[in-house]
Amino acid sequence: MVRYIEVKSRNRTEMIDITAEVREVIKASGVKNGLCQLFVLHTTAGITVNEGADPAVQRDIITFLNQRVPVDLYYTHREGNSDAHIKATLTGSSLSLIVDGGKPLLGTWQSVFFCEFDGPRPRKVAVTVVQEV
Repeated sequence: MVRYIEVKSRNRTEMIDITAEVREVIKASGVKNGLCQLFVLHTTAGITVNEGADPAVQRDIITFLNQRVPVDLYYTHREGNSDAHIKATLTGSSLSLIVDGGKPLLGTWQSVFFCEFDGPRPRKVAVTVVQEV
């Protein structure tokens, strides 16, 4: 069964912590041990796991990506969001998490982040949780 996490970004580029929503989907699935697969249904957004304790980490990641893939290079894509497509390719559109004891297996400082590169706009992340056999 596929469930969806709805995300509403507020800025053109931002990292949104969706760890709590992922935990809720896993809990609602009833799966105690298995895998949780997340897939971003957009070509200008991505998903990643990184430090969630210090917001400076997210700012540094965004600054790095914006410096390496600026908005204002000469791109041929007419919508004006080629930088967002490139950043989404760099972060990736899917993520797998181990489910252990009914919770995502994450390190002490790790969080799951939806990476917005062409906001603000409403977004969706598809989630499936599969029981270990």
